[in-house]
Amino acid sequence: MTNPASIADTEHNAIADLLMNNGLGNGSDDIDDLTDDNSNYATLTDALEQTVFESFDDGLYIGMMSGTSLDGMDAVICQFNHDMGDKETTNKESISDEGSSQPPMQLLATYSQDFPPRLREVLLALCQPNGVNQLVPEADEPTSELDWFGWASREYAEFASEVVNTLLQQADIDAESVLAIGCHGQTVRHRPQMGFSLQLVDANIIAERTGISVVSDFRRRDMAVGGQGAPLVPAFHQALFGTSDNTRVILNLGGIANITVLPADGKDQVVGYDTGPANLLLDAWTALHNDNSYDASGAWAQSGKIIEPLLEQLLAHPFFTQPHPKSTGREVFNLAWLQDELQTFDQASVYTRYSSADVQATLTELTAISASAQINNFITTDKNSSVSVCGGGALNDYLMTRLQAHLPHSTVMTTDHLGLAPTWVEAVAFAWLARQTLMGETGNLPAVTGANKGVVLGQVCFA
Repeated sequence: MTNPASIADTEHNAIADLLMNNGLGNGSDDIDDLTDDNSNYATLTDALEQTVFESFDDGLYIGMMSGTSLDGMDAVICQFNHDMGDKETTNKESISDEGSSQPPMQLLATYSQDFPPRLREVLLALCQPNGVNQLVPEADEPTSELDWFGWASREYAEFASEVVNTLLQQADIDAESVLAIGCHGQTVRHRPQMGFSLQLVDANIIAERTGISVVSDFRRRDMAVGGQGAPLVPAFHQALFGTSDNTRVILNLGGIANITVLPADGKDQVVGYDTGPANLLLDAWTALHNDNSYDASGAWAQSGKIIEPLLEQLLAHPFFTQPHPKSTGREVFNLAWLQDELQTFDQASVYTRYSSADVQATLTELTAISASAQINNFITTDKNSSVSVCGGGALNDYLMTRLQAHLPHSTVMTTDHLGLAPTWVEAVAFAWLARQTLMGETGNLPAVTGANKGVVLGQVCFA
């Protein structure tokens, strides 16, 4: 049995260290008033809420996100009210509720910037095992994979710092007003079956260049307690979009598609997991055959015809029938995988003729079917339900049309109707996760990631 006295000592020392680290004098002396026998503070979290963490509740936060599609970096400045994420208030009101005295979140400023071409090229190479072998080093550039990783970590951080400073300048907000930056970094390897996920960023550089503390490395703490480290946004979806009125599904269409199912009564567990590829295959195939980096509005896909036998072959991938919790990434679904599948298909269907637009139509249908099949598992025809789409895929009109076709018992809309534009949802999510970290609150949902308990996520690099 654990000695209660040892727990008390641990909590006393932890709070004392926090006080000392924040320049509040003699930590041991200051904390005695909080932990004596007459105190109402039964836990470390209770004490923290009355000390240095009190002011972290509803200040300004910056969230940053660059997803698996690698189309650029999104950044936001937002402010959360003090009830945001409180278990007692979750599912009672959402950002879209009318008549709320104070919205749970205010989006104050946004900014998006494409990656510098060379950085994007290197990041894409690092996403594939030994992919940097195809790079032709320029003067003073690395020649090995590990060196390229270090180079990209620094370049990514310098770029992220420029994005933050531009965002602050355009919003006319001082860095001193921002409590923290939540920076996800760039995932270059996600191997849940091996127990790790690797995000590339040097938070030290961002903290130094911006003068703002940075929270990063969100995924690995969840993996340390048996989780997959993904998806992490369902906890934020619950905090911001939860409602008691109806079953609400949030579908994020980034490079990978993932769903969050928010039950109507708030009593059932939130469900969330990756459903399969989305923009990363659509963008890669578009870039291979056109001058564009993405299929605007899905017009090119809509000009083609779905290749049903190819679609059936692609859907045979074991990930689609794997039970949740589950997550995936560019390591599994990528252009090389698609080209191998096409070669297999051509060998088995020598008389089938198709165009590159037909393949794009088929890939769009792959995303629509794989996502909607999972969503339909949680929707019944006798209850109200809605599917709210976010991520870059929400701007793909043809994909949205195909989703609606496969979800006849739901209304498919973007998260605009919930009060937050689909392109900013993930960036806001990591601002919220940074806030959770600073407040000492859990950021994962064990039922979603497969973790054995809820934990505080992220590492903090103080400015």
